[in-house]
Amino acid sequence: MQSKYTGYMGRVIQIDLATKKISEYPWSDKERELFIGGKIMAAKILCDHFKGTEQPFGDENIIVISTGPLTGTGAPSSSRFNISTLSPLTGILASSNCGGSFGYYLKKAGYDALVIKGKCEKRTWIEINNNKFIFHSADDMWGTKISECQTKLAGKMQAAHGEKAKYGHICIGPAGENLVKYAAVLSGERAAGRAGVGAVFGSKNIKAITAAGNHIIPVFDAEKTLEWNKKWFKYLKKHPLTGNQLPKLGTAGLVSSMQMRGLLATKNYTYGKNTDFEKVNGETLAEQYNIVNKGCMTCPIKCARTVEVDGKQVKGPELETLGLLAGGILNDNLQLVNQWNYQLDELGMDTISAANTLSYAMEANEKGLWKNGLEFGKTDNISQLWEDIAYRRGIGDELAEGSRFLSRKYGGEEFAMNVKGLELAAYEPRMAAGQGLGYAVSNRGGCHLNGGYLVILEGLGLNTNPNTPKAKADFTMLFQDLMEMISASGQCLFTSYAFFPGFLITQPNGPVTKAANAAIPHIGWALRFINKCPTTLAIHLPVFHHTKIFPYAVNMPMNFGKYIRCGERGYTLERYVNSRFGITEKDDKLPQRLTDVPQNENNPKTVVPLDKMKKTYYAARGWDKNGVPTKETLRRLNII
Repeated sequence: MQSKYTGYMGRVIQIDLATKKISEYPWSDKERELFIGGKIMAAKILCDHFKGTEQPFGDENIIVISTGPLTGTGAPSSSRFNISTLSPLTGILASSNCGGSFGYYLKKAGYDALVIKGKCEKRTWIEINNNKFIFHSADDMWGTKISECQTKLAGKMQAAHGEKAKYGHICIGPAGENLVKYAAVLSGERAAGRAGVGAVFGSKNIKAITAAGNHIIPVFDAEKTLEWNKKWFKYLKKHPLTGNQLPKLGTAGLVSSMQMRGLLATKNYTYGKNTDFEKVNGETLAEQYNIVNKGCMTCPIKCARTVEVDGKQVKGPELETLGLLAGGILNDNLQLVNQWNYQLDELGMDTISAANTLSYAMEANEKGLWKNGLEFGKTDNISQLWEDIAYRRGIGDELAEGSRFLSRKYGGEEFAMNVKGLELAAYEPRMAAGQGLGYAVSNRGGCHLNGGYLVILEGLGLNTNPNTPKAKADFTMLFQDLMEMISASGQCLFTSYAFFPGFLITQPNGPVTKAANAAIPHIGWALRFINKCPTTLAIHLPVFHHTKIFPYAVNMPMNFGKYIRCGERGYTLERYVNSRFGITEKDDKLPQRLTDVPQNENNPKTVVPLDKMKKTYYAARGWDKNGVPTKETLRRLNII
């Protein structure tokens, strides 16, 4: 269905894998206005299909691959696309965001999204070229690791379309084929890593999808779009976080700051500091291993590192991998982290869940709950273990199920570091209460980004009181809604880092910064009003460029208040879908280690005061005491 809005290609395609039937999926301009694109669009489609009885590996599960209206418009860091489905790791809605080039080329093929249903009878890879959808046998690619699979795809595309064939692709590795519950989907070196979306591809016998085409991605006012994008690029390059810290050290640059503030998960979150952090921090990675910085398409930040592994230049580890595969398991060998990061990517496996599942197993062994031969600080058997997980051999078959499964079988749920089955990121939340709340209420489980990333207020950007619960629920909702909308637009969440004026970062001891840090716990009432009535903010904020690009590129009116409301709609919609699968307040919990055991034994406040914040959070969102969106809220947000 063609659209009056630009930025969109105006077509959503449904693929029935069982019958190989290709059909138009109806998607109106009214739905574009309400659900924008990306993960919000996907949540609406899944909401329309899921009743709450579906199984992740069942034929009735659906995969939605969706782009945003800014994808391909030249906006900063706008090459993102989203994969949503029912997660085999959590049993609830999964949304996994990815860079790479596939989203851009899907739009070049003429499509905003793919809705994939059913299951292929045989192992298959799908080629999309403008109006052509070709189902190829994947027998010769099945069993290959990511780089070999991508090489084979390149050969096939060049043989069919010439040496200069331009296309985007996604594929899975052995972990996805063997239904490892935290298998990823890769696009180049970028991963849709979380919640096991790769295993759903494997369950449907999909090895890869390519997309190519010659469509022009339209913008409403090309001159103003280009002018605003240049201004936005310039702003990001000047900001201390997006123009200095991330380009200079990547996300790994946060390790030292996290160490200083007790935020660095160490020995399966027993501690918040790692005594060997200097051996495995961003500075060491930059000085001893980094070859060159890289970035996704249209990205001015270029946060990716490049390192050498086995004589190849490959993507280096990001913060989560670096923190969890170093201090998380008491490993101080950075070259091993580089090697494992590449190995896990090659196998098509989420490094966060893999690392946390491993650290759980090490502690379970240490406590005598499960004698598995895995020990903190012992690294000589880990490389083989990753292969065993991907191919489900020996204890790898059980580790492939994730930490929640293992803790329910062997005990130790209090130190199985997951929420709703999804393992936590590397931020230790006992010194960041708001981040702890975000983990607990996150729609996809223990995610720092879907949780709102409040840690940026609690030590990694500003330095407000990390242990107080005051105003944290209101900030969590606001940040979640903003980040929901950024993802739905097709942009990287790192563009949100520049939301804070640069001087607050560069002058941490300045009077204005100190005043801001002191004031934050006391402005919950003001944020509550904004969260309840966002449309009163019919303005553009100078530090938030995301709203003004919409009328230029998309021909869609947008202001800060509407932007927040769209994000709120998406976040509540995901919760509404999850409630059909039984998610309630009882699932919004953290492992007891984080709520009951102080990080600092001399300071009882160094736990996450979760219950206090949850009540305020539910009230702010218009959810009932059981954490379920009320009918009034669903109607107010035009969800029902």
